[in-house]
Amino acid sequence: MDIKFNKNEDYNKLQLSELNKRLLKVYKGGGDKRLEKHRAKGKMSARERLSYLFDEIKNTIEIAAFAGEGMYAEHGGCPSGGVVVKIGYISGKQCIVVANDATVKAGAWFPITGKKNLRAQEIALENRLPIIYLVDSAGVYLPMQDEIFPDKEHFGRIFRNNAQMSSIGITQISAVMGPCVAGGAYLPIMSDETIMVDKTSSIFLAGSYLVKAAIGESIDNETLGGATTHNTISGVADYKAKNDKDALDKIKNIVRKIGAFEKAGFNRIKSNKPKLKAQEIFGILPKLRHEPYDMKEIIKRLIDNSELEEYKAAYGKTIICGYARIDGWAVGIVANQRKMVKNAKGEMQFGGVIYNESADKATRFMANCNQKKIPLVFLQDVTGFMVGSKVEHAGIIKDGAKMVNAVSNSVVPKFTIIIGNSYGAGNYAMCGKAYDPRLIVAWPSANLAVMSGASAAKVLLQIETASLKKKGESLSKKQEEELFNKIKSKYDEQISPYYAAARIWTDAIINPLDTRKWVSMGIEAANHAPITKTFNLGILQV
Repeated sequence: MDIKFNKNEDYNKLQLSELNKRLLKVYKGGGDKRLEKHRAKGKMSARERLSYLFDEIKNTIEIAAFAGEGMYAEHGGCPSGGVVVKIGYISGKQCIVVANDATVKAGAWFPITGKKNLRAQEIALENRLPIIYLVDSAGVYLPMQDEIFPDKEHFGRIFRNNAQMSSIGITQISAVMGPCVAGGAYLPIMSDETIMVDKTSSIFLAGSYLVKAAIGESIDNETLGGATTHNTISGVADYKAKNDKDALDKIKNIVRKIGAFEKAGFNRIKSNKPKLKAQEIFGILPKLRHEPYDMKEIIKRLIDNSELEEYKAAYGKTIICGYARIDGWAVGIVANQRKMVKNAKGEMQFGGVIYNESADKATRFMANCNQKKIPLVFLQDVTGFMVGSKVEHAGIIKDGAKMVNAVSNSVVPKFTIIIGNSYGAGNYAMCGKAYDPRLIVAWPSANLAVMSGASAAKVLLQIETASLKKKGESLSKKQEEELFNKIKSKYDEQISPYYAAARIWTDAIINPLDTRKWVSMGIEAANHAPITKTFNLGILQV
């Protein structure tokens, strides 16, 4: 290995170390003191509940762990959005679990909490996965109620989704393990089955203080809406548990008896590890996002036996398309080639840029995968579509539109891995969040924005300079440099994978070595939902 490989490896492993360090902080929720206070009530923490509930916690993937990071500082923050969401196996069955973290503002719902809960339900709906709710929440965070209560994608959408999942037969189980108040009280009751923990859980539309204020009735919360009340008087709950573990055991027993599901029928054989060492990814991936590298070398370290059956290998070389297997599952890979390549005319083409012929190739390949019922995996490191008179006259917009059309209308499940750059329309064509990937994750090396920080700073500086020139003013070289650095610094913060993950533009930032696990579990989840639509590109300009 050369010195450049070693430098890349050192840098990327430091990035991974930073990821692990930040995750450890996230895992503490509201912090050690609040965790101690929570446990003193005889309750398990959200993550302890999940560890006990899943067959093996190591065989889980976590959705939106960084939700809310760096947001709501004026309100004391909202680590992980105040809720933990994981996909894993309960009694051998794949499920998604949503667990309120009561150490974060008593489990209150911030705007990002609502978005994260809706993302969990979206995953359950798309994949027809059983969904389990571990409820321990004080309800809407009142100082921000206008950002969580009334709109289409706000709190009320949760209950609409409950109703829709129920109507199509998706199993929903709620374990109330703490307070469940006001509008939030509908969540467990709109689930198929509800478990309440004795003495620590409660369900009511209004607590004892509000009841006293509203109608003058004096009553304690336990009598008003505790586990005994709802299991013996109202019939609201279905099971009464002695403690948290007993409630979780009841969930395991219920899930154990769920019948078999109709499968989509995606092709899977025995899994084989890549022949090439996956660890070498850290040395291949360059430190700087503009440096070229061969994406095929990354692909070979992600796929079974390192075997890629490349489609149209000599055509449209800035996009790599091919059939492969990941953990035994057949997949169609669409990836941006990051090294300079020559086209049929001998002209050099920039790596990471989508040209006319590469867009055309990707469109045809996606159509083939839809015909064969093969899930699509997108590996993004894209700076956008090529620009200039030559490609405009050749119809780059038309070819790009065809590719976007194919991505939009694909009926097979799609999975997106942001390895490096994810800029502008390239993000769209390579199945960004707006195009409904079943899962979308980023490596620590990812950048996500309209354009790079340096490019944005140059454009905005040019606009500012032109504006001043019209006024008869100008900037000195020093002022230009200061303004450029100021713009670039702000923009660089916003293109960080952590900025995107905080807002749930991606589902996670992952260790590159976990990519196979995420894709495999994602396809397994998608296999719960038979394809009912036919692939159709719609109207296109040929």
